[in-house]
Amino acid sequence: MRLGSSTDKKDTGRLHVDFAQARDDLYEWECRQRLYAREERHRRRMEEDRFRPPSPPLIVHYSDHECSQLGDKIKDEAAFAEAVRVLLTWVERGEVNRRNANNFYSMIQSSNSHIRQLMSQKATHEKEMEEAKDKFKSALSGILAQFEQIVSVFHAASKQKAWDHFSKAQRKNLDVWRKQAEEIRNMQNEELMGIRREEEMEMSDDDMEDTHNPDESGPVSQAETLKEENDSLRCQLDAYRNEVELLKQEQGKNQEHTPPQHSEEDTCRQQQLTFLQQALQGMQKQLLKMCEEMKQREAEMEKTVEDKQQLESQVKSLKEGLQSLKTLTTHTPQVSNTHNTCTLYSFKVSLSPSSGIISTFLHVHPFGASIEYICSYLQRLNTKINTGEVDALLGRLPCTFRQELTGVGASLEKRWKFCGFEGIMTT
Repeated sequence: MRLGSSTDKKDTGRLHVDFAQARDDLYEWECRQRLYAREERHRRRMEEDRFRPPSPPLIVHYSDHECSQLGDKIKDEAAFAEAVRVLLTWVERGEVNRRNANNFYSMIQSSNSHIRQLMSQKATHEKEMEEAKDKFKSALSGILAQFEQIVSVFHAASKQKAWDHFSKAQRKNLDVWRKQAEEIRNMQNEELMGIRREEEMEMSDDDMEDTHNPDESGPVSQAETLKEENDSLRCQLDAYRNEVELLKQEQGKNQEHTPPQHSEEDTCRQQQLTFLQQALQGMQKQLLKMCEEMKQREAEMEKTVEDKQQLESQVKSLKEGLQSLKTLTTHTPQVSNTHNTCTLYSFKVSLSPSSGIISTFLHVHPFGASIEYICSYLQRLNTKINTGEVDALLGRLPCTFRQELTGVGASLEKRWKFCGFEGIMTT
């Protein structure tokens, strides 16, 4: 072994390595490694226990005392969440039976009445959110106004009468500051415009929801509310019936096990039974009344649907009649005469729009017009039309035009009238 490149005796030597295994040192090293591993596992377990969420508290079993306390907790807004969790656990466990069904029904009814409080809280939070939005918009508009003033200051400073008095470095700084202010102003303006666009879209969506099927949503919503009230009344009837049956069973058991005697408990139970029967009768009457109202509403809905269908069919028939009239007035009738083909073609070409013009003209003159009056009107549009062609055209369309005689003696006159709508009106 040598240090560097020196060959002196002080810089050279010999190194002896003993490859024998030291078992004691290896055992101590392994023990130390296991100790480190145990400490690491313990530390990791402590970290997991520290970050693990706490386990939920145990839920008590059902009893009459716990049921009464739970009913009070459900009515309390602060303990409502925990009370509903306990109620859900009891129902899932199968604690409900015929004896305590009324207690569970009252607790569920209290839970349902809590919905009104939740809706009122939601309304207050929405109101606070709208107020915060308005406050944010007003603050943002104020900031934008100040930005506009700053940018106007920079624009005024950029004019020549003030710009020439600044040095080159000052002009450079003013230009940079103006650009930065304009960029920030544009960003804030875009943000405000985005908020306004979102509000306009929300308002348009609300308007569309309000105007969507106003005729159909009214009776349908009323029918749904009637059905819900009907179901609630039926549930109350079932509860009263169960209570009456329980009282009857208890009364029968007491009569079997005890001698026949009139005590205060029997009179109290008899009074409760009579009260429950009266309430049951009142609920039945109310249920029958609601059923009758529901049937009346359903009949009214069916009547409105039938009226709507009749109106649609009438509109459809009117459209078909108008379409047939258009086809009659726009298409000239085919003439089976094969002589003089060229004159027939020119006759069709010249008189194909004339029927529509004549029908419009006669529709304006409900008392009819003479053939000369009609030809004088048509010759203003086309000078090649003569009286014979117009008379032949009117005679070939009896469903559209009708000739009548008016006057007496020397004042006798033939008049043509438009009768295209008479067939539709009679149908």
